[in-house]
Amino acid sequence: MIKNYLKIAWRNLLKSKMFSGINVFGLSVGMTCCMLLLLYILSEISFDRHHEHAKDLYLLRSENVQPNGEKMDNPRAPSPYAQAVKAEFPEVVQVTRLWQNFLEDKTLLKVQGEGNNARAFYETKGIHVDSTFFDVFTYDFIEGDAKTSMRDPHSIALSEEVAKKLFGNKSALNQTIQVGGKTGNNENFKVTGVFRDEARRSHIDARYFIPMQAGWVGTYLRESEQNFTNNNMFYSYLRLRPGTDPDKFSKKLPAFIDKYARADLKFAGYDKKLALLPVTGIHLFNLIDNIVTPTTSTTYLYVLASIAIFTLLIACINFMNLATARSAKRAAEVGIRKVMGAGRNGLIGQFLGESMVLTFVALGLAFVFVLLFLPFFNQLADKSLLISDLLDPKIILAFVTLALLTGVISGSYPAFYLSLFNPLDVVKGKFVNSVSATTLRRGLVVFQFVISIGLVVGTLVIQEQIRFMHEQPLGFNKDQQIVIPFRSDESRKTYPALRNELLQNNQITAAAGTSYYPGIINPSDMSVYVSGRPVKEDGLVKTNWVAPEFMSTMGFKLAAGRMFSSQFPADTNMKIVVNEATLRKFNIPLEKAIGQKLSFDDRYDKQTKSIEIIGVVKDFHFQDLHQAIEPYAFFLQNEPVHNYVIAHVNTNDVAKVLPFIESKWKALNPDEPFTFSFLNEDFQRNYTADARTSRIVNSFTVISILISCLGLFGLAAFAAQQRIKEIGVRKVLGASIGSIVGLLSGDFVKLICISIVIATPLTWYVMDKWLQDFVYKISIQWWMFALAGILSVVVAMITVSTQAIKAAMTNPVKSLKSE
Repeated sequence: MIKNYLKIAWRNLLKSKMFSGINVFGLSVGMTCCMLLLLYILSEISFDRHHEHAKDLYLLRSENVQPNGEKMDNPRAPSPYAQAVKAEFPEVVQVTRLWQNFLEDKTLLKVQGEGNNARAFYETKGIHVDSTFFDVFTYDFIEGDAKTSMRDPHSIALSEEVAKKLFGNKSALNQTIQVGGKTGNNENFKVTGVFRDEARRSHIDARYFIPMQAGWVGTYLRESEQNFTNNNMFYSYLRLRPGTDPDKFSKKLPAFIDKYARADLKFAGYDKKLALLPVTGIHLFNLIDNIVTPTTSTTYLYVLASIAIFTLLIACINFMNLATARSAKRAAEVGIRKVMGAGRNGLIGQFLGESMVLTFVALGLAFVFVLLFLPFFNQLADKSLLISDLLDPKIILAFVTLALLTGVISGSYPAFYLSLFNPLDVVKGKFVNSVSATTLRRGLVVFQFVISIGLVVGTLVIQEQIRFMHEQPLGFNKDQQIVIPFRSDESRKTYPALRNELLQNNQITAAAGTSYYPGIINPSDMSVYVSGRPVKEDGLVKTNWVAPEFMSTMGFKLAAGRMFSSQFPADTNMKIVVNEATLRKFNIPLEKAIGQKLSFDDRYDKQTKSIEIIGVVKDFHFQDLHQAIEPYAFFLQNEPVHNYVIAHVNTNDVAKVLPFIESKWKALNPDEPFTFSFLNEDFQRNYTADARTSRIVNSFTVISILISCLGLFGLAAFAAQQRIKEIGVRKVLGASIGSIVGLLSGDFVKLICISIVIATPLTWYVMDKWLQDFVYKISIQWWMFALAGILSVVVAMITVSTQAIKAAMTNPVKSLKSE
């Protein structure tokens, strides 16, 4: 019997090629979208699950609480925490620390070439770790032994890609690399291991690992006083004993703080609460923007999952609509089968079987589409999904389940609807399409276009928000600013000479050094309070050390007092320039700001010191527009040692200036490659995730509209076919082509208008929630809904009119000759 059902199903598919083609293609496109987004979501939620001890790994994070109640989540801790936790709690099997070089974004690596030639490369994502790191985290080593690779202070483990970049196809093991800058202090390191890159599935996307005892951080740990309050800059990971209850363990942490950190915290004037964060949940912990690498918002994944489900639902609705619309053509078959003794369950099984056949044909086609479009999707989503991911048994099971679910959803109503036909009415020819079926079809069309219109409005809102962020005044000149980084102590020493050389070019109007600049991470801050007021009114202020000309080079606007200048070298003596947000933070009137003293408690020499405000600049965005403008203070650098020099050029053709800058760099730093970036591009890079969201939503919005129109095309073709004789009579009686097109299109346009009414409040609510993630945002405008509605009506009219015009131009003699 099953064989017979399959044979009938296949014949019916071939008998109605156009409708079958629409169904198969629509379902396959919907399933392709769903499969691609499913791959993406599974990739995001599977981060760090490959580690051998994944279930027992935790990050020790903290919540710092200021006396005024201000709270700040921090994924880092001072250096002594890791070992103290291990010594205090028997539940802790192993600990390890990780330090990122926030002082330099790239590190100079040198390898000895043939003869006396040395090759130099800049490399990113160098991570300092304890020797216990690979006892906590699992990495696949191609060369060397993971467990012993970090024991020597002058060892280095490279990713496979970096090893090939430095040594080609030769073995990298035991090779020597000179590591420059703050990372390695220009010392030589021996390669002790080569590991496979784990950036696709680990929040620690290191290009190379280097021991914690090396470089600047090693010197800091050896020579600086360590306590449980200062310098929260180490990620501390715990490997708990299997079976340990993390909730019960967390309840012991307040007592740990009282024992080890309470005295230091009391002097520092704030409190600290510790908590455990599962390593498997770090990538999705968006309460903290960055934990080694940027975290991902679960809301973003919900949006993608919703798009996947809605796209597939639209395709399923097409199937249901066309199946119920064509029910009259199957009525005679159902009637005869019932007369011959077929039961309802048998008919339901037959029609669901037909649905399954069509669905699995669509699944095969969808799998081909996924293979073809995966590279494009990777580019769209900034991912590195592999075709081999599709062969994972879990992925295959998910796709088969998706196909079964799709088949049941899309075939359920037609199966139950067709099985209810009264055989007596069918045989007598009294069967007509019921009102309930027509109403259902119309309701499903409305549902389709509610989704499509919502996606169009969402696309417009996202595009406008991104445009707003690109065009929003930032409070400084971001255009025509070239950023040249110093990534070694040797290059930093050349700053005065380099600046003088740059200013010899009449197209470079200004150049100045700085520790940090707007748009990049600035980890430096200090807790201050107004002199004479209670310490409990203190607050954090971001800090930056700059050259005298930096603020004028950046184009900051002065609100009161003065900026730094080379005419006032004594400004290095505890003088600061602050932004307006600092005044608001501490309730200081602008007219009383100049000369105001701010105090801070020096945690090293246990003294209270003060700094004097000499100038106030208008607020500027040193962070992206997701964040509110916070208090910011500039200090004058007392030595010309900077991390960056920013050069402002007065020409739009910046490319002509770059060769000049490069020649001056190479003359002063012959052993270091020249690199640069543009300030505006660095700042806009903060919106990468938003741009990715925009690209994905845009693409899948277009696809959802196309699928909706595909179904509309099929329904329009069926409606024209059903009313062919009516159209013939109307034409004989003098009806014009335009009136007939209007007759056939009118019903569909009404449905689209209903969709617009329903979609408007729902979409406004959803997008208003999305905008809450931005401190500075647009308002949702009426024209966005109007444009989405007009676009939907126009697209629907074009889709329906193709069939309506074809029906209207049919010779009425052919339509009526059978009468």
